[in-house]
This record gives sequence, C-alpha cells and structure tokens, in this order.
Amino acid sequence: MLAPKALLDALSDQASRLFSGDTAQPRAELESQFKVLMQGAFSKLDLVSREEFDSQMVVLARTRARLEALEKQFAELEARIAPASEQ
Repeated sequence: MLAPKALLDALSDQASRLFSGDTAQPRAELESQFKVLMQGAFSKLDLVSREEFDSQMVVLARTRARLEALEKQFAELEARIAPASEQ
C-alpha cells in the first residue's frame, strides 16, 4: 500500500499527463480516463464500500444490543448470588 503522500503524488503526476496532452480530448473521454485513474488509485487503498460499511454497522448494533442484554442478565444473576453469599 502506498503512503498517502506518495499516492497523491502519483495521482497528480498521472492527472497532469492526462490533461496536458497536445490534442484536445473530448470531455467525456477525459472523464472516463480520470475515472479509471481514480479507481486504480482507490484499489490500492484499504477501503470498504458503503454497502459493506452499512452492513457492518447493522452487525455492530445487534452485537451491542446483545452485549447490553447479557450485561443486564449478568448483573441480575450477581444480585441473586450476592445475598446468598453474605449469609
């Protein structure tokens, strides 16, 4: 994985080459090439998609709710055991 500065430098160099051509390219072609350039750069980073992030947030919320329920159940069990051990 490239360091962020190295990645930005590489992107800048490639974008400069892309936009400084001698021939005037149509806007759609430039956008297409830039999109390919950005996808290549993003593929080198450790990123997740929005869908994966959202699904992991759902899993985390369920896990957190389950943990809170278990903590409550544990506290109730401790409360039942504590009076018995004090005698």
